[in-house]
Amino acid sequence: MPAIIHFGPCIRRYRPATYASWAFAGPLRVERRGSDWELVGTGVETFGLINEFLGYLADRAYSPQTVRAYAFDLLAFARWLLEQRIALGEISTEVLLRFLTACRTAVLPDRRGDNVFSIWDGRNSGYAATTINRRLAAISGLFAYRAMRHPELLNPVPRGREARRTAKGERAGLLGHLAKPRPRSGLRLREPRRLPRGLQPGEAQALLRSFRTLRDRAIAGLMLLSGLRSAEVLSVQVRDVDIPRGWVRVVGKGDKERRVPLDPEVAGLVQTYLLAERPETGAREVFVVAKGPHRGQPLTPGGLRTVFRYHRARSGVPAGHPHALRHTFGTALAEAGVDLAVLQALMGHDHVDSSVAYVHLAPIHLRAAYDAARNRQRLRS
Repeated sequence: MPAIIHFGPCIRRYRPATYASWAFAGPLRVERRGSDWELVGTGVETFGLINEFLGYLADRAYSPQTVRAYAFDLLAFARWLLEQRIALGEISTEVLLRFLTACRTAVLPDRRGDNVFSIWDGRNSGYAATTINRRLAAISGLFAYRAMRHPELLNPVPRGREARRTAKGERAGLLGHLAKPRPRSGLRLREPRRLPRGLQPGEAQALLRSFRTLRDRAIAGLMLLSGLRSAEVLSVQVRDVDIPRGWVRVVGKGDKERRVPLDPEVAGLVQTYLLAERPETGAREVFVVAKGPHRGQPLTPGGLRTVFRYHRARSGVPAGHPHALRHTFGTALAEAGVDLAVLQALMGHDHVDSSVAYVHLAPIHLRAAYDAARNRQRLRS
């Protein structure tokens, strides 16, 4: 029977429920205790090292989002270990390879399996390469922490010379002597490098028109016209917004601060929201919950996702995710010919490689360079 290509959307947005759908649906789970995350439930006594590692990350001032992601990734690993009846002390590189295989072949609710393949990524089962690599990175950090505390224990994650060693098959053949050592561990999948996708002008306008409250319009404006990430928008405090001068102070990844220009229209929205719509509250964050039992409390990432999910359906723009607005901002800067260093500073990128992707997305920029090169070729001929 020939393979069937599935045209429907198959990439599920990251949620803890996705992790809860692991093969072993046991009582082991992740809970938040204050500002920390930890594993709780039956069998947690065998995974004390994981909770110690999560506490270590919190002590090192890792962001709560990072600790949360590590917690759910290690939860999936712990559930698999329980299913396989393997203790943490018995883990070897071979066990990690088996876990990698289990991740690649797992049957997910949004996959048809069998001979039905998705047109989006060509997969019919298993988690995405980015998800698997993130889990392996969490496992690598866990055993690096154990090696720091107990140097006498063997680290199952290849590191140093072992990680750079070439395999036997790579050294064979006529040109085997030219084989170069791998720069990273073999416990990693190749990830496709995709360009970020922004919204078309019509999509952006339709999405913005669907927002009714001043709060939601101000949030969308900060993403679309200042390039803020979701976490950066939610962490903006009242004292960080300089409305008269048109600047906003942003705390990005790794607690890195930057100052971003504030569009006059967005500044007006923020000011009006603070004066007329924002509930009386002691919260320092600008954007808070407007109604319900949590009224006046800071808006959470889950609440922001709910807002955008509702307006995507209302506006008919399925690509209208929060990060798509930031991608639209970066693409607009690249099309305007903004210097690459300025683009990097405005977007808050650690590496210029992340900013270069937006230059590739600027069709006007690329078309002009292409036409100029073709004209030079014609003149020479």
